[in-house]
Amino acid sequence: MPLLTVTYATSRQSPSLKSDIAAAVSELTAKILHKDPRVTAIIVKSADAAGWFAGGKSLAEQKLASYWLDIHVTEGTNTKDEKAAYLAALFQRMEELLGPLHNETYAHVDEVKGDAYGFGGLTQERRYIAGKLEVSPQKAAA
Repeated sequence: MPLLTVTYATSRQSPSLKSDIAAAVSELTAKILHKDPRVTAIIVKSADAAGWFAGGKSLAEQKLASYWLDIHVTEGTNTKDEKAAYLAALFQRMEELLGPLHNETYAHVDEVKGDAYGFGGLTQERRYIAGKLEVSPQKAAA
């Protein structure tokens, strides 16, 4: 159930780039952070490399690419090592897709409290409780 937003800038052009990014991010999120791809939402947005500045110069001037990834996950569901491995694998995979990356390329794993985050009208905490009680999440919400 994570929500991911990926904003990227690159000079590489490909009709499938956005779907390639979404597929790669979904795969890594499932493999390393153990998130179910069936309930993973990903927004992919492109930005102009001439309007993205890092180190005082545009990425276009530096002939580099970059991305900003923001992922929301339920607090406490991933270890520090999993998050570190995720960021490293993400950087490597995005470099394959976008080309050489500027070192000032960022990803943010935002851990949200289970009672303040969810999908389908139910918080993650309610889903957890329902699982423990072996009842439907809707019944646990009542």
